[in-house]
Amino acid sequence: MGFPPRALENVVMDRAFWQGRRVLITGHTGFKGGWLSLWLQHLGADVVGYALAPPSTPNLFAVAGVADGIKSIIGDIRNLDGLRSIVCEHRSEVVFHLAAQSLVRASYADPVETYGTNVMGTVHVLEAARASSSVKVLVNVTSDKCYDNIERVKAYCESDPVGGRDPYSSSKGCAELVTAAYRDSFFSGSADGLALASARAGNVIGGGDWAADRLVPDFVRAVGRRQPLRVRNPNAIRPWQHVLDPLSGYLLLAERLWQDGPRHMQAWNFGPDVVDAKPVNWIVERLIALWGEGARWEIDATLHPHEAQSLMLDSSKARARLGWRPRWTIDEAMASVVVWYKAHRDKRPMKSVAIDQITAYSKSN
Repeated sequence: MGFPPRALENVVMDRAFWQGRRVLITGHTGFKGGWLSLWLQHLGADVVGYALAPPSTPNLFAVAGVADGIKSIIGDIRNLDGLRSIVCEHRSEVVFHLAAQSLVRASYADPVETYGTNVMGTVHVLEAARASSSVKVLVNVTSDKCYDNIERVKAYCESDPVGGRDPYSSSKGCAELVTAAYRDSFFSGSADGLALASARAGNVIGGGDWAADRLVPDFVRAVGRRQPLRVRNPNAIRPWQHVLDPLSGYLLLAERLWQDGPRHMQAWNFGPDVVDAKPVNWIVERLIALWGEGARWEIDATLHPHEAQSLMLDSSKARARLGWRPRWTIDEAMASVVVWYKAHRDKRPMKSVAIDQITAYSKSN
């Protein structure tokens, strides 16, 4: 469609492609959605966001001024008519679906909301896109937890079965099945049709995350209270990565879908290098070393709902076929996280801090 592929293993976002591109982001008030909105603003896209109000106080959406420069609409993806009208009114060309109930522990407390948002909400986004003549690309962001995790050492690849033991994980497995069914039933993959793919990332970290029951936000809150961080599963291994790494994959995937949809209408992993899959206690010790100021942690020995002990992603397909790769190591990622939260504590202009980190990431090797 006029944008030839670029050399592999040296991929940066194509500003010419995104300049003026009409983009809809569901979940733009959340952590990943907020960073994606900032990045697309920086690239010159015409961004519309559709989501519930920010899920925490404070939140990235307000602190980094995400709404400045985009059209922000507060709404619920469980409202199909509302979604259809937004897509129609703004003639969206590219849709990134990130809106979700994104917490494992919250899914135990309210499984109905989790399934309603993550499964039927996904159906509604796909239906709104299907009814539109303007949408050409849709990237559905699910989760590394969509896999039927049998606690194996080997990393999971896109051909492994989806599933999930807890409501959140199984809802993301369901979202993957819904995506596959819509792709096979309604989107033919013709050159002029809607190109649909799903994207799975690891445990993302980055500045501006204040969600409950996540390691980095819990650490920042504990430091602010001058209390030790209480850690539930210190030996659990996760595929840690800075939020900009998977976002770069989503952006690149959208470009590729626009260029040649039939070749890329699949599921894609955008996880960190295997060496960056670390146990929780390793991450905590590194955060403490970077933060200083007497930060400390202790084990939380109380009973908690089940969470997987081991999970790693195989992103070799994205490397080989898209030319994507993670750009920041886990050490670089955590250093940027500490810089971000300390800048917020020091009352610096956080939109500028975020854009500076996006620019630094884009220039990194």
